[in-house]
Amino acid sequence: MDPEIVNRLRCPVCAGTLAPATAGTAHALRCPRGHSFDVARQGYVNLLAGRTPHAGDSAAMVAARADFLAAGHYDVVSSALADAAVRALAEHRPDGGPPTPPADPVPTGGAYPLVVEPGAGTARHLAAVLAALPDAVGLALDVSKPALRRAARAHPRAGAALADTWQRLPLADASVAVLLNVFAPRNGAEFHRVLDPNGTLLVVTPVAEHLAELVDALDLLRVDPAKAERVAGSLAGHFTEIGTTEHRARLTLTRPEAETLVGMGPSAWHADPARLAARIAALAEPVTVTVAVRLSRYRPA
Repeated sequence: MDPEIVNRLRCPVCAGTLAPATAGTAHALRCPRGHSFDVARQGYVNLLAGRTPHAGDSAAMVAARADFLAAGHYDVVSSALADAAVRALAEHRPDGGPPTPPADPVPTGGAYPLVVEPGAGTARHLAAVLAALPDAVGLALDVSKPALRRAARAHPRAGAALADTWQRLPLADASVAVLLNVFAPRNGAEFHRVLDPNGTLLVVTPVAEHLAELVDALDLLRVDPAKAERVAGSLAGHFTEIGTTEHRARLTLTRPEAETLVGMGPSAWHADPARLAARIAALAEPVTVTVAVRLSRYRPA
């Protein structure tokens, strides 16, 4: 893992600095108190303190979603994030220089902006942002090991770590320049702690028209009309919204792609599997679907 990333990681047990182990195996990170965390052969490091109540997406789910994203169906989201991240870093320092040093100083490095995505999945969106920011490094966080195996190699300047958004994030205070939150849980207090005071949080959420064709045909959960208010409430006291844009695209999908898309949303956990499968099988191909999302930009309060 890139030293610029490791320098900003913190032990999930004692919050101490982490560094590659110097004795025994090199495939581990260790803090001064001796807490050690294995680096999997696929490249991600396990920084989970204790057990997580859920294991995240399975290998089959991750593979299907990786294929779906690789086909470019959600590139409208990736492109919007990349554009917003470029703007955010341009505003980060008026002189275009590096971000403010973390309040919790790193031992070395820290010259490159760090982009972090909690709940990153396979890190396709993070990779798109890094491609637009040649001087930045990135870190994907997720609880799914199959997803992290892919995230660890999503981009040459990206690292990956097993971590739960609802626990303390394994990062130094004020060490992150840009946080990405794409259809994922939001931990306002922790996001605020790790984000540079001049940093930016980018939040992607669905709007009413999102996947409307599938919602109607398959009787899926509809987007909460109060979604924007609920997002703002989850960040209240920690962040201030500084701008919002909406982005749309029309997708032409096969039936299996539509099934994967449904599985990427909350309806997969609430619908009867047999009934949902039957309705998907009855869809006429090609399946035309609208992607409609809101991208909100926040600064620490």
